[in-house]
Amino acid sequence: MKIYTKTGDKGTTALFGGTRVPKHHIRIESYGTVDELNSHLGLIRDQKIDAHSIEILVQIQDKLFTVGAILATDPEKAILKSGKERLNIPKIDKEDVTLLETEMDQMNEELPPMTHFVLPGGHTTVSYCHVARCVCRRAERMATLLHESEPVDEMVLKYLNRLSDYLFVLARKLSKDLQANEIKWVPKKL
Repeated sequence: MKIYTKTGDKGTTALFGGTRVPKHHIRIESYGTVDELNSHLGLIRDQKIDAHSIEILVQIQDKLFTVGAILATDPEKAILKSGKERLNIPKIDKEDVTLLETEMDQMNEELPPMTHFVLPGGHTTVSYCHVARCVCRRAERMATLLHESEPVDEMVLKYLNRLSDYLFVLARKLSKDLQANEIKWVPKKL
């Protein structure tokens, strides 16, 4: 399989199903941002963190490939006239969202209560989590913008929303694990 196809040299690319769209199409921005997020998660996974967090990050990265495939599919070509799915793409389901919620609940049990926002930083690994969280929020914004013009699976939107929350809690957990200083943001009074 060749990596280069030359089919995108004129500024268009093909979705799953064959539809060609401009490379700046919101659908391309959506799954491209998910791909960027996935790369950031790989960077976090490559740090010296606990084995359980690495295991969960691998599961999340797998799900992000599913999210990307869903977003890269032309909804008009995903279903055959018979009503069957044309493309064999996995789904994001309630259990995927529940896993993120369960992981957050478990991490939060070991963390001090949140009383203020915290400034991103304190350790490189923690900062990587915050960058990934911000990219996740952008992916969510892109997917919801796409949803305004073309349908996006509701579970994809929920998953991206919950994943950004998970990354925030993971950043706090890693701050604790790495003994990094969590600086609270306390607005200055006028």
